[in-house]
Amino acid sequence: MNALEMQLTYPLGEALPELGTTLEVAPGVRWLRMLLPFQLDHINLWLLRDRIDGRDGWTIVDCGITNDATRAAWETIFANELQGLPVLRVIVTHMHPDHIGLAHWLTERWNVRLWCSATDYNVARLASSGIAAIGGEATARFMASHGLTDEESQTKIKARTNYYKSMVPDLPHAYRRLLGGDMLAIGGHDWTCHAGYGHAPEHMSLHCEQLGVLISGDMVLPRISTNVSVHEGEPEANPLMLYLDSIKRMKALPEDTLVLPSHGRPFRGLHTRVDQLVAHHDERFADVLAACAEAPQHAADLLMVLFRRKLDLHQTTFAMGESIAHLHALWLAGQLTRRLDADGIYRFTTAA
Repeated sequence: MNALEMQLTYPLGEALPELGTTLEVAPGVRWLRMLLPFQLDHINLWLLRDRIDGRDGWTIVDCGITNDATRAAWETIFANELQGLPVLRVIVTHMHPDHIGLAHWLTERWNVRLWCSATDYNVARLASSGIAAIGGEATARFMASHGLTDEESQTKIKARTNYYKSMVPDLPHAYRRLLGGDMLAIGGHDWTCHAGYGHAPEHMSLHCEQLGVLISGDMVLPRISTNVSVHEGEPEANPLMLYLDSIKRMKALPEDTLVLPSHGRPFRGLHTRVDQLVAHHDERFADVLAACAEAPQHAADLLMVLFRRKLDLHQTTFAMGESIAHLHALWLAGQLTRRLDADGIYRFTTAA
């Protein structure tokens, strides 16, 4: 546990649900975990006891990626953890593959509706169909324009043409829209949707005041900072300021809220964690400004400044997106200037 984690409290201690089992974290709220084939090797998913249209059952929150292992783990959950009751709906916090990947299979398996924000549902549809440029030539060109020009990285990025679709091969062809401020009746309790921006187009966290619980998705994580990236489809975006504004709004919730994150362990200390994340990015902004004051910098120049460790390709693409996000936040705030040099690369310097 790192020093920042130690400032939070973990009501369940070291307890983790074994694969194919669940742990109750609040009345009618059960925690399960699915494996991921990345360095971030798990995702937390949630089962909420529910009743819809006179039927008792469960609401699933988030799905896992599409692969045989995740489907098999879900089948074990269905056989052993649902108390003989059906799944009644599937809620997805956002469109990233570990959250929405199996939504098509789960909704078909139980003949139920997907609930999701319109923005994330439609971006996921475009990405899964291959219409939206995620990976391949478009990503390679975008990364090159921010300094990632080495032949090995360019070749590997160009080869990742079906990366999103491999984990999200299909989506339900109908859904129910979630909006920030919506109140969902789940299992006799009211759950409020909190829209968050920057990490995903329109991320939905779920807060139940009666239970004192926040399903935070990826917006607030206890151990790591959430990835916030600029992508080729919105190349002048400013997602980091959207993200920071979003998590600051979460401080309106009680400090003793039990936070159920998508990665890491359930914790208390929401306000503390938001302050830590804001301070973390303030430190990185200072690092970027200092580097740009010494010489013009592109995003690839700043990878070692921001991350200070060797990165593999998977990590590098995320890190590049974050590096650009930090530069854009300072550029669009007027603290940096941007120029496009003759080599086709954007470089940033401190504003006069």
